[in-house]
Amino acid sequence: MSSAISRTFRYIRSFIPVAFATKEERLNFVKYSNSENEKELSVFANGTVNCEQADASLQNERSDASDRNVGQTDKRNDISEWQAGWNVTNAIQGMFVVCFPYTVLQGGYWAILAMVLVAYICCHTGKILVECLYEADQDGKVVRVRGSYVEIANYVWGKRFGGKIVNCAQIIELLMTCILYVLLCGELIEGSFPNTPIDLSSWIMVSTLFLLPCAFLQSLRSVSWLSFWCTVAHMAINAIILIYCCTKAAEWKWSDVQVRIDIWTFPISIGVVVFSYTSQIFVPTLEGNLVDRSRFKCMMHWTHLAAAIFKALFSYVGFLTWGNDTKEVITNNLPTQSFKIIVNLILVAKALLSYPLPFFASVDILETAFFKGNGETVFPSCIDGHFKLKPWALALRICLVLVTMLLAIFIPHFALLMGLIGSFTGTMLSFVWPCYFHLRIKWREMKWYIKAWDITILTLGVLFGAIGIYYSGHALARALQGLPTRPYRNHVPLPHGD
Repeated sequence: MSSAISRTFRYIRSFIPVAFATKEERLNFVKYSNSENEKELSVFANGTVNCEQADASLQNERSDASDRNVGQTDKRNDISEWQAGWNVTNAIQGMFVVCFPYTVLQGGYWAILAMVLVAYICCHTGKILVECLYEADQDGKVVRVRGSYVEIANYVWGKRFGGKIVNCAQIIELLMTCILYVLLCGELIEGSFPNTPIDLSSWIMVSTLFLLPCAFLQSLRSVSWLSFWCTVAHMAINAIILIYCCTKAAEWKWSDVQVRIDIWTFPISIGVVVFSYTSQIFVPTLEGNLVDRSRFKCMMHWTHLAAAIFKALFSYVGFLTWGNDTKEVITNNLPTQSFKIIVNLILVAKALLSYPLPFFASVDILETAFFKGNGETVFPSCIDGHFKLKPWALALRICLVLVTMLLAIFIPHFALLMGLIGSFTGTMLSFVWPCYFHLRIKWREMKWYIKAWDITILTLGVLFGAIGIYYSGHALARALQGLPTRPYRNHVPLPHGD
């Protein structure tokens, strides 16, 4: 009887990570091995990392991982290659996929090429960013001497400004993503039930109720499982829409796919494509928490390859089905209201499951920057002596969820504003900074063709960012004046009646 009660208690405990948080589940992921001489401190998106000589090389890390006594450690912060892949997939297979057929309307075959090329570039920059975490010691062994994007920036630019610049970009990117998910939930539900008296703001508030439990998240593994179910919802959406489109194959509009580019809208679409592939914020921590870090590059390859195939195929088939009548959100093209409701509600579930990852990362950045305590920051630590969230820290997390809700409600022309800011933060985080840091740190070790490729990506990032900022700013300025976002009209239909 006592054994059954004990098993029941452990089962309930697994679903209440805050109330029964263990040592290994606290926010900053401090992990101790069985050896008194081995200690690793890993912070989610920024902070400090202390890697001692016992953690000297990747081979030693893999050996240590296999030699650990699992019975003495909970190991809930260690993740497998697949769990890391779910998080990366969550980041790069986002809600933007429903807008991608519209980018084919704006950019034709060039848009499809961009989806594949940007996937390849972002896979490369994610890998070289992780390379910047490692240095060779005096014995030639590879040592993990840095733990985050911020620490790399501190090393290259200095601690006074480096970390602050990257932190600001990361927080903007993450919170904009959170706001977008909340806004999309409200818009999708409103589109599913257009005849109800409930307005968009009210639907956003209703959606936020399901996001409040995110304030309790303290375990990376919990976020990984939510990302897994987000991937399941994503595959369901792709399957439903692709199957429907294939039933209309006899009516596909092959001649509508153009080689031309609409210069007033395509740069904004490219910004959205780049924004949708941004996972560089997460990869240092995901790699640091892998049980077998040698699988990191393989994980990056299959996640980005799958993303490129899914996005290109989905976009092309979706556009072929509706041609020049393709709407900004592809679900608005579905023929019946009942069909639209089913697809939109799955998309709502996907958006709700996508929210925890960027929220969790933004919380960690803010807490590491302002709430470490011990004289390192202005505010005290958010974690008490038992490694549980303090009540006031939990209240601050809930307030952050509510802030994303309020911004989703009150910011006008949010999509254009996202395009403007994303053209800077997205290209900097995904293209420019990883290549620049890689060139600065690894210049003497790099072969000439890798240097040339990094410089090419850096140049493309600056070019895409500048063009995206110009055209997004132009469109936003016209929208604030009540004018169409483009200075002329042509045969391509504009979203929302612009």
